[in-house]
Amino acid sequence: MTRAMCSLNWNQAPHNRYSFQRVQSFFPTARLNRLNAQAFAYSENFQDLSAIEFQRYAGGTGTVAEMIDSSFTDSFLVVKSGAIVSEIYLNNMTPNSHHLVNSVTKSYVGMLCGIAIEQGVLNPEAAIQDYLPELDNDAWEGATVRNLLDMTAGAYYHEDYEDRHTDFWKESAVVGWRPDLLSPQGPQNLLDYAASLSGKDQDNGEKFHYRTVTTNVLGLILERAMNAPLEDLFSDYLWSKLHPSCDANVVCDAAGHLYVGAGLSATTRDLACFGMMMTNRGQLAGEQIVPAAWVQDTLAGDACSNQCYLDSEYSVFGFSHYRNQVWVKDKDKGVMLALGIHGQIIYMDQGKDIVIVKLSSQEEQVNMDMFVDAFNAMDAIASSL
Repeated sequence: MTRAMCSLNWNQAPHNRYSFQRVQSFFPTARLNRLNAQAFAYSENFQDLSAIEFQRYAGGTGTVAEMIDSSFTDSFLVVKSGAIVSEIYLNNMTPNSHHLVNSVTKSYVGMLCGIAIEQGVLNPEAAIQDYLPELDNDAWEGATVRNLLDMTAGAYYHEDYEDRHTDFWKESAVVGWRPDLLSPQGPQNLLDYAASLSGKDQDNGEKFHYRTVTTNVLGLILERAMNAPLEDLFSDYLWSKLHPSCDANVVCDAAGHLYVGAGLSATTRDLACFGMMMTNRGQLAGEQIVPAAWVQDTLAGDACSNQCYLDSEYSVFGFSHYRNQVWVKDKDKGVMLALGIHGQIIYMDQGKDIVIVKLSSQEEQVNMDMFVDAFNAMDAIASSL
């Protein structure tokens, strides 16, 4: 696939089966450096999980093997208490292959915010204009960092992936994902795009409304609050601390701003390290990386979290809430999710210390059958181990 072809159809089937493993070849990226980190030493306890059954979203039962085979899976990794239970690679992917994780990226941003808050340089209740005075307009008026973290900010922004002219695609145009939507008169980078928004479609704090732009604004705020480029902050405070085996990369705009709403590419095992850190209350390999209280806050939510989620269009999933850029599937069981379109999942079961990573190149951005079948299959795996 040539760079010109990629710019037009790179994330459309069947081309995404190739491009999702090669994003760095097609778009400008910034590197998340593993620095001198020693790769996490997984142990092994392989088991055959293929015949485990689960309830399908459309009715009837299916097996884990059927779910993997029918959902454009590129890799599937199950880890319990640091031991690999199952590891599968398909579509020419290997343990060293990088793969685009789309909105899984957001959960990394949420945890970096927790680090900044513990350091005392970021106030979750502060107005976003305290950090980004450029966003002093009616779209962002009255919004706080907390509204961004929980996606309850009211800025008018629609994320209908099937609409090729929705706000999500207009924003992604500034990082090259939709060059046909970029014009010389329009925004040229992520900050300019956020500043170009006008009006609200809800009150701040009224309900959960999934908006990728809120995560990108958080990334810009982190740079101001922590006074360093975002790729350095991720490398120093998060990525290198997770004992990755490889560097990661994040798509960036012409000004060097990281597209943290959807632009991370990493290896499957390295993504599982993030999941293990979350299931172990912010700790990995004996080091506290993210404050334990922040992970607990993510899992527990606040007095409004559940109702804000129930009032959203995503209530169909039946989750507990959305908090700190993480989906909380079941707060009582301690199950959290990092999710991305086209089938990217990090399943994190704190109660059972189980992490499951599924990377995919599904044809549709959001296929409810495939997503819910994967969730149910992962629940069944967790119950069996």
